[in-house]
Amino acid sequence: MNYDTVVIGAGPGGYVCAIRASQLGQKVAIIDKEWLGGVCLNIGCIPSKTLLKNAEIANIIRNRSKEFGFTFDNLDIDYSIAVRRSRKVSQRLTKGITHLMKKNNIDVHMGDARIQSNNEVEVTQANGQTTTITAKNIVVASGARPKTPTEFKVDNRQVITYRDAILQEEHPESVVIIGGGAIGVEFATIWNSYGSQVTIVEMMNNILPMEDIEISAELTRSLTKAGMRILVDSKVEHINQDNQNITLTISNKSDHSSISAEQVLVAIGFTPNTEGLGLDAIGVKKDSEGFVTVNDSMSTNVENVYAIGDVTGKLLLAHVASAQGIVAAETIAGHPTVKLNYKMLPRATYCHPEVASFGYTESQAQEAGYDTRVSKFRFSANGKALALGDHGGWVKIVSDDKYGGILGAHLIGPQVTELLPELSLAYNMELTAEDIARNVHAHPTLSETIMETAQGLVDQMIHA
Repeated sequence: MNYDTVVIGAGPGGYVCAIRASQLGQKVAIIDKEWLGGVCLNIGCIPSKTLLKNAEIANIIRNRSKEFGFTFDNLDIDYSIAVRRSRKVSQRLTKGITHLMKKNNIDVHMGDARIQSNNEVEVTQANGQTTTITAKNIVVASGARPKTPTEFKVDNRQVITYRDAILQEEHPESVVIIGGGAIGVEFATIWNSYGSQVTIVEMMNNILPMEDIEISAELTRSLTKAGMRILVDSKVEHINQDNQNITLTISNKSDHSSISAEQVLVAIGFTPNTEGLGLDAIGVKKDSEGFVTVNDSMSTNVENVYAIGDVTGKLLLAHVASAQGIVAAETIAGHPTVKLNYKMLPRATYCHPEVASFGYTESQAQEAGYDTRVSKFRFSANGKALALGDHGGWVKIVSDDKYGGILGAHLIGPQVTELLPELSLAYNMELTAEDIARNVHAHPTLSETIMETAQGLVDQMIHA
């Protein structure tokens, strides 16, 4: 039970960190109290994307079948089958993580972890048996969970979190989603596609409030057109539950109103999983919201103790956790590594239309002192998007007018989460707008919108 590195938490941050540490010659163990793959593979990123694919098909069949030349008699769309398919996908990937642990000679300990010192971790199994593991280094990758204020009365039946939403085999007839962030708009897309009456209540001025203001406005138009109700600058004051329906009191700047629904999804943010880990006892610093404070190498203030992923509160995304895990493993092994620039890391939301972005918005770039140049190209002028029958939205690139470098990109439209890496890679490789514009893109592809937008930055846009 003596290791070079012990990782607490087997999500995308933890298991990637463990694998990289093993690759670098470390003797590694990983601890998780519930499952390999963490929230992402089991009840988050992966099953939700599976449901979103089903929702895409359901939406076409229900609302656009005549456009594609299909008619149906006695159409039956079974939501429970979509959920079961999502579970199969998750289980397949989780088995894959088990294989990766064995392949990389990583010992797996299932149970609750508690740090006894900066070199000792106690693991309590489900049967109550305890084991003490010693390690030269400890990496905390315990993740985060949904915020559930007591006034929202979460009962996991009528008032639910994403965990309940991902597992339930029936979609609600009507639902109020509290929070217009990524989780809120993704479940809104899923349930709306199956015929649910959806209302989103967002306290900020816009849904996806961290995105470019034009992205939020475009998405609001699209979701509203799909039949959803979007309430911004609004707050849930009270939830009244009975055996059948829920009544919510909603306030905004001017008045109060009531909404009734079968179910409420609470999606207002996350709180770190630090309780019971023993972090306070060994003196690990946290910020005002309880997230663990780390430096660029993922080190905490306590020697030999590191933290990665959602528990750090840096950018609560699976791919960021994985990147942090690699940095931590390389730091521990004394291997050359990188410094993560969180502002320039990719962000993706898989609603319909999809949203993807990284870097500065135009206003943020100007506030940072850049002279900016902005170009936008609509998917309605792209042949592949028109052929797909999915041509809403656009690509927007913000560049440095002086040197032509990319400062940020903001995309909304078909499969934009797959298009973004070209632009983030261009930023990392210090390519200019003209470099992207001159790169020949295959035709017809959605990626041509990237080329056209870049051409607009150098006054060479062809199809607009």
